[in-house]
Amino acid sequence: MEAPFVLPAEETAAEAIDTIRDELELFDDWMERYQYIIEMGRKLPPFPKEWCDDAHRVPGCQSQVWLEAKQEDGILYFAGLSDAAIVCGLVALLLRVYSGRSSEEIMATDPKFLRDLGLVQALSTNRGNGVEAMARAIRSAAATQEA
Repeated sequence: MEAPFVLPAEETAAEAIDTIRDELELFDDWMERYQYIIEMGRKLPPFPKEWCDDAHRVPGCQSQVWLEAKQEDGILYFAGLSDAAIVCGLVALLLRVYSGRSSEEIMATDPKFLRDLGLVQALSTNRGNGVEAMARAIRSAAATQEA
């Protein structure tokens, strides 16, 4: 699997969540955490411009967000992009957790980790709703693959 799809850095989704938690705890305040999340977004693989269309757009996001899923050997890989820097970072964070996982693991990984990490609460209401919409879109793709 190659760019633009995200390959997992950690063995499991749970390990990715734990690592993200540890990384976020290194920072003293949310402004520093936001900068870290923005940097994560800058490191996403290049997203094809032809996928920046309504067919790939995630509904429910204030910013424009595009996702693409690909299944290979029972594993789902995701590519994503947003037109807003902080949202692009949130896309990167979600893909770090969910991309390169089986449908079963994706469905078993409740997006409540976004609240547990304080991310949803630290964002504006619209951004918080948007990141939850992205998680729903990823899980919906996984549910489609399971069917």
